[in-house]
Amino acid sequence: MIPLLNTLMFALNIYIWILIANAIFSWLYAFNVINTNNQFVSMIGRALYQMTEPVLRPIRRFMPDLGGVDISPIVLVLIIYLIQQIIIYYLYPLAV
Repeated sequence: MIPLLNTLMFALNIYIWILIANAIFSWLYAFNVINTNNQFVSMIGRALYQMTEPVLRPIRRFMPDLGGVDISPIVLVLIIYLIQQIIIYYLYPLAV
């Protein structure tokens, strides 16, 4: 049971890093820092978007409109942190 929980915790940590990479990429894209005509850059942007958008879209439906500020990744990181804390405090003791 513990290896399964460790794998889940690892996957959640990786997803947090993917969310951070997506946020940084979207900032770089918005401020024209990166060349969007480059095929490799476009491929990275599409991959990050496809990995994060299915999870962020339902959160954005419930969030109020804050203008140009999107805080849905922050909300998702907090939800992931809550899940991790539940695993640590409630599931790990049961697995031992």
